[in-house]
Amino acid sequence: MSSDFPSSAETVILGAGIVGNSLAYHLARYGREDILLVDKGSMPDPGGSTGHASNFLMPVEHSKEMTQLTRASIEQYEEFDTFTNSGGIEVARTEERMAELERRMQSADAWGEPAELLTPEEVKELVPYINEDLIKGGFHSMGAGTCDPLRAGEVMRERADEETGGGLTVSPNTEVQDIHVEHGQVTAVETDRGTVSTNEVIIAAGLWSPKLAEMAGTKIPLTPAVHQMVSVGPIDFFEDYDGEISFPVVRDMDTQMYERQSGNDLEVGSYQHRPILWDVDDVPSIDEAALSPTQPPLTEDAFEKSMADALDLMPEVLDDPSAGVRHEIDGLLSQTPDGAPLLGPLQDVGGLWSASAVWIKEAPAIGEAMAQWITRGWSDIDLHGSNINRFYQYGNSRAFVKNRADEGYRKIYGIVHPAEQWQTSRPFRTSAFYDQQEELDARFFNTGGWERPRWFWSNEDLVTKYNTELKGLMRPNEWDSRWWSPIILGEHLHMRDHVGMIGDMGFGIFDVIGSDATEYMEKMAVGRADVDVGKTVYTPILAENGGFRSDLTFARIGEDAYRIITGGSMAGPDLAWFRSHLPEDGDVHIVDESESLCTLGVWGPDARKVVEKVAEEDMSHEAFAPYTAQEVTIGEVDAWAMRLSYVGELGWEIYAPMGQGQRLWNTIAEAGEEYDIRPVGMGVYGATGRLEKGYRLYGHELELDYNPAEAGLTFHGVKDADFIGKEAYAEAIEEDNAATLCTLSVDDHLSSDGERRFMLGNEPIMNEEGDVLVDEEGRRSYVTSAGTGPSVGKHLLLGYVPQEYAEEGQSLQVEYMGDTYPVTVDVVGSRPLFDPENERIRS
Repeated sequence: MSSDFPSSAETVILGAGIVGNSLAYHLARYGREDILLVDKGSMPDPGGSTGHASNFLMPVEHSKEMTQLTRASIEQYEEFDTFTNSGGIEVARTEERMAELERRMQSADAWGEPAELLTPEEVKELVPYINEDLIKGGFHSMGAGTCDPLRAGEVMRERADEETGGGLTVSPNTEVQDIHVEHGQVTAVETDRGTVSTNEVIIAAGLWSPKLAEMAGTKIPLTPAVHQMVSVGPIDFFEDYDGEISFPVVRDMDTQMYERQSGNDLEVGSYQHRPILWDVDDVPSIDEAALSPTQPPLTEDAFEKSMADALDLMPEVLDDPSAGVRHEIDGLLSQTPDGAPLLGPLQDVGGLWSASAVWIKEAPAIGEAMAQWITRGWSDIDLHGSNINRFYQYGNSRAFVKNRADEGYRKIYGIVHPAEQWQTSRPFRTSAFYDQQEELDARFFNTGGWERPRWFWSNEDLVTKYNTELKGLMRPNEWDSRWWSPIILGEHLHMRDHVGMIGDMGFGIFDVIGSDATEYMEKMAVGRADVDVGKTVYTPILAENGGFRSDLTFARIGEDAYRIITGGSMAGPDLAWFRSHLPEDGDVHIVDESESLCTLGVWGPDARKVVEKVAEEDMSHEAFAPYTAQEVTIGEVDAWAMRLSYVGELGWEIYAPMGQGQRLWNTIAEAGEEYDIRPVGMGVYGATGRLEKGYRLYGHELELDYNPAEAGLTFHGVKDADFIGKEAYAEAIEEDNAATLCTLSVDDHLSSDGERRFMLGNEPIMNEEGDVLVDEEGRRSYVTSAGTGPSVGKHLLLGYVPQEYAEEGQSLQVEYMGDTYPVTVDVVGSRPLFDPENERIRS
């Protein structure tokens, strides 16, 4: 392992905490032979959060991605002999929290983590110093424990050096002064020890990551935030026990705190206090800091209530007269606008990657997944939820980051509903239709920064109108109906009977232009690109392993031009993926039209009647065939339309310049008055209509873990042209599926308490004996999407089911909030449950 500063390196990693060390080790494993690891601090503890964190790992989260990362990290810490399996218990002081712990149990079963619910007395048996009178129960994660990330980092550096044959250079006490970028590509890193030329830089510097990104002319959206912690000791109770920890880590969830033994001390940590956010420029230097830059003195007034709550819960140890506060800090960590890590390539600077806002509990696995992504293009654990490009073109300003970080900090130990909406920095991105929608009393949800109506309070009369059809589909439980309205179901049925207008879906819209555009699009997509001008193509976008990178629609709009339409939340990641594969010497470029064009969907049996009234062109079935696109003029607005549907109805998506969107809306609305046209929200577009048609959604049904054959998306066959993932895709078609995506429906909603309950997604799917289904690849079955289908009168679930259970009529069960509910497999594969022959779309 060299310490001589090199003049060049294949890969430069900025930051030598647990994330940087993990990256160095795994990049070496995946073939990088010349790696420079830089940190401005000393080794082995350079002064970041790795050195002050409480180092416990609780694996169960409601996110599959984060649970998988934590489990894989625990296995790595075990391999390095730096993990102690103490177990962990989340305790509840309220009935609301106990319900959340039942949901936690549901997630543990879905993701395959051993866990159990405990009574207060059972918690007391495992943690004898807890005041069981304060709690109503606990969630016991048997696989939880603590780690030594500093020692793990040493092992990783040693192994990286072995893997590279001495090709790892570690440069502590080295300050980065600049990151050089030429023609949009990183070329060198300038430090106070010299300049190293490189084409690959990974920023893994924790809360300092934004400063490094700025040197390269880009942004990493995070802010330092305080997590308070004190260590109380020596405590007599612990003197009879050897080692660092002999009892489970306790999370006191309702007070947003934790307590964990650390030798003869008890560490008390808190997220309960008011959010205390720092500017990265105000973080002291190593020389200025009393302990380390990330360990400023405790803000004592903010910790007073936390200490009182800890004393109430664990008086036996914290009231020890011989004990005192031996260590107290405002520990600084990284807080992002949505609480998730920031991983992946920064698309505006080639060769620059972010591995930022990573917690110790998932760091080793993220290091491995990032190394896989960097060296081969995909990772074994799908990181789509952490892709840094989700904030592309919005959400990077300091004001936005701090507003969302302040709000998100309060949710760290909070009970967060799956559909819960952020409240700060809104409205942010608004379409041309926003004012009209607001006048119609829209309930806006936020996706990709865009304000999109979920439903319209002005349509409340539809609930009464369709009262008979909706009987049995209403949600009496507050949790099930939170962030939901029966108006969605009324809007759905009105659209099915008459006509609805949906705007704006907040799409990512990219035009691909150039003489090599067709060759490029053939390479990127499963679907054939060399089609007639005006043809639309819905297609998977794959990684080399045949798993999903995205799914989207494109249209050929000219001999050398295509328009890509993708979901708003995927706009940034998809644009990064397409840009990263542009040929260096080809004639093709991408123009982002996402902020330039608005989209108005008009769907339903009367859609043609409405559009024909105001369109200059012939909108008949013969003149405007399904799955085609053409230019149209709607009233005074020159637009472009595609005849397709994500809700399974006759109609069009109409695209117009954003500045003319209000006129487009008013023109369609006026033309539709005699047909009782109604505005319809995304609750229909993204949930009820989609699920009745069995349409898949990236990030839910479609991810790297599954291939198009399993998802029922092989209708393209295997084209002659080469494309990314072709070999794996072709093999998947030839092989028998290990699992197949199915549509299921709930047979009986009645809970053990006699209340009708409605699943929301991510629930484990089980056989009739109560065992979670597991396919031959070891993948567990869970509900990928859930929602009510009012046209079919059922609550619908999508999920991958092992082949032996993938039979229509098969009886199964789903676990939800502590109970199990009978479900039936209605459809195996992609055939729609509603209008299976697609007669409505083709009418």
